[in-house]
Amino acid sequence: MGMVRTVGLVLHPRRDSKTAIDTIVEWARDREVTVLGLPDEVGRIDCSAVAVDAGTLVERADLLVSLGGDGTMLRTMRLITGRPTPVLGVNLGKLGFLAEIDADDLPPTLSAIDGNHYTVEPRMAVRAPLPGVGTVTAFNDIALVRIPGDGLSAVAVSVQGHPFVRYAADAVIVSTPTGSTAYSFSAGGPIVSPTVEGFLVVPAAAHSAFNRAMVLSADEEVTLELLPTSGLLAVEVDGTVAGHLSPGEQLTVTALRAAAWVVRLGGRTFYDRARRKLRVNGSAEVG
Repeated sequence: MGMVRTVGLVLHPRRDSKTAIDTIVEWARDREVTVLGLPDEVGRIDCSAVAVDAGTLVERADLLVSLGGDGTMLRTMRLITGRPTPVLGVNLGKLGFLAEIDADDLPPTLSAIDGNHYTVEPRMAVRAPLPGVGTVTAFNDIALVRIPGDGLSAVAVSVQGHPFVRYAADAVIVSTPTGSTAYSFSAGGPIVSPTVEGFLVVPAAAHSAFNRAMVLSADEEVTLELLPTSGLLAVEVDGTVAGHLSPGEQLTVTALRAAAWVVRLGGRTFYDRARRKLRVNGSAEVG
């Protein structure tokens, strides 16, 4: 008997995942493995996966399979935050950073995981209590973003309670190493290995003299306080607006180590993905 008795599915809201689901269900049937999914996701697809609520899915799954792209993978990791359940990313679209395999590779990959022939890579999250919303968790980034027509992001940054810098920018981004290739990268931040235990604070399109990113230890906390000159800011969590902050309000962000565990099979490295996705060639080619 293998180590996987129950597989949980998380699906992209639009991409066609039926072929991949059928492959998983067929693999599972031969091994008497149960396949679970969320009601609003598997309910729109003709398949034999058992519909359960999110709490049951998280509690029962020995393996979570994300079918989609990086956005689906981020949602899956947020769903499983704090649990050791491995997450397998299956790419159904463009090349991403988080998915480990394409749909065609599902049968041998599931068998490898079932036989414990795989490794896991810990992924850090950042989290913060958001007024009026509750604690939010992100695996890419939490960003304070200007609302067009409502003024800049004017933010005072303190580390461990000690004031350091004030940014005036289009956004101020608190990014995990995973998120260093997302919004943070587009704002000029560095590429960071996902194994680094730290996080970034990056201004996007800074209007202030100091426009450099900060790299903080995972043991430190950073407080972002909206200055009186700031506009109303949207708080984006992994790219989705979760709430808003007004001048005078603040957000304190901390890191959460090993908040999720991503399946790795050793075929591609983070640097392979970064080179392909970001088209990294360098400023000069040496013959």
